[in-house]
Amino acid sequence: MSYFFANFSILDEATLPRHHSPYDGSMVPFLLSYDYRCPFAKNMHLHLIAAQRAGANYDVTFIPWTMSQGHKPEGALDVWADEKQDKVNLALTVSISVRDQQPEHFLDAHEALFRARHEQGLRLNDIDQLTEILSPLGVDMEAVRADLATRRPHQVLGEAYALMATYEAFGVPTFVVNHDATFVRYMKSPTDDPSASRAVIDTLLALMEHSVDINEFKHTKVPN
Repeated sequence: MSYFFANFSILDEATLPRHHSPYDGSMVPFLLSYDYRCPFAKNMHLHLIAAQRAGANYDVTFIPWTMSQGHKPEGALDVWADEKQDKVNLALTVSISVRDQQPEHFLDAHEALFRARHEQGLRLNDIDQLTEILSPLGVDMEAVRADLATRRPHQVLGEAYALMATYEAFGVPTFVVNHDATFVRYMKSPTDDPSASRAVIDTLLALMEHSVDINEFKHTKVPN
């Protein structure tokens, strides 16, 4: 399956690039948004990656979503069209390039970028720094640089934001299951038990698919 957003501008979910786990089994298809700066996106995506590596067969489409767009001044360029904002969104545009053109490396790159941001405190706004992170994983960073130079990933970022806007998404991570969007704030990172991560994702997906009348389920205080 192609990972290139050939028809993404028409906002048709059927054209989006999906990532299938190499394991047997099936699940409802879903979208999941991310911005590497968000710690809750980090938690959810690391659980998803751990679950997939443990045998889950999720039909997931990873959707980049920039938190910077909501903070741009009125009348300013959209952040994906403003070259002054390229460093802010660099990790996202690099990830788009890897996802679309080197999909065999995407999960490793995705995990590495989240861990670099939240466990090493790196800002991920320098291409040489990203090269140091991703090249050892097998990512062809020269190909990524060439893709960035065309600004195709920036266009994809804008189209992804527009897609999520149709669901009135306001943050990451947001799931879309059966054309219905749900924002989830999960507080803990994965443990060494990947089956626990799979249980987290499976439970959430089951709720989203079968319990659509639940609109809000929130602890009154942060659990210990």
